[in-house]
Amino acid sequence: MDNKDEYLLNFKGYNFQRSLVKMNIVESTIWTQQILSLIYFEGHRSNTENIQTVDRAPFFEYNIHNVDFAKIPSPRIFSTHLPYYLVPKVFKNKKVKILYIYRNPKDVLTSYFHFSSLIVLLEASNSVETFMQAFLDGRVVGSNWFDHIRGWYEHRHDFNIMFLSYEDMKKDLRGSVLKICSFLEKELSEEDMDAVVRQATFQNMKSDPRANYEDVIRKDIGTRNDQGTFLRKGTIGDWKHHLTVDQNERFDRIFYRNMKNIPLKFIWDTNE
Repeated sequence: MDNKDEYLLNFKGYNFQRSLVKMNIVESTIWTQQILSLIYFEGHRSNTENIQTVDRAPFFEYNIHNVDFAKIPSPRIFSTHLPYYLVPKVFKNKKVKILYIYRNPKDVLTSYFHFSSLIVLLEASNSVETFMQAFLDGRVVGSNWFDHIRGWYEHRHDFNIMFLSYEDMKKDLRGSVLKICSFLEKELSEEDMDAVVRQATFQNMKSDPRANYEDVIRKDIGTRNDQGTFLRKGTIGDWKHHLTVDQNERFDRIFYRNMKNIPLKFIWDTNE
């Protein structure tokens, strides 16, 4: 193990949040947790069960509420930000289905910058430029974004995996839910599909205490102030309000150098 920074714990080339490893706490993109919870659990769709998505689809690497994985009834849903080489070997069993949700990295950078400013356990940056350099160098929790997505894509044949972009989900939520259901071989009635799509919109999820992580970040993790929320905008192209022309051009060059051989589609603006 190589501990690069005070708040990072590096294990086999991947940066974990040091305190979160000890305390079993995590922050994450949670939209897919909500969608899968709505797809699989009738009690979640009907609001008759008050179970948080962090417990319905717990993280392998940060088990916030100490869920006993062995006692989770089928179907079991897990979340992770781990690189392909750190996931349990059982992931290579073709019966295990992996849904890889990716987002354009400029918006990832922007969202991460604001999130790091909110959460006390993450290192806040005093400028987008400072954070952008750390992000591109992989000196953040989760390490290098390019290495992560390239690694999973280049080893996709080792897994039963489907890649789906955050932007496609935003632009066509119903179509994306249908794709997810098809991949998972899960059939829903029209009524249930309507319920999933309705409750999985960003605004509805933001107001759902089972899914918006507000309880988690306030009680379990801690925030620097009461001004921010876990779910911020969720829009496509917010990076345009934060990156300068020079920063955008530098990012484009690095993106092309790292992703030129990866044929995944990226959407950078709502008009695309």
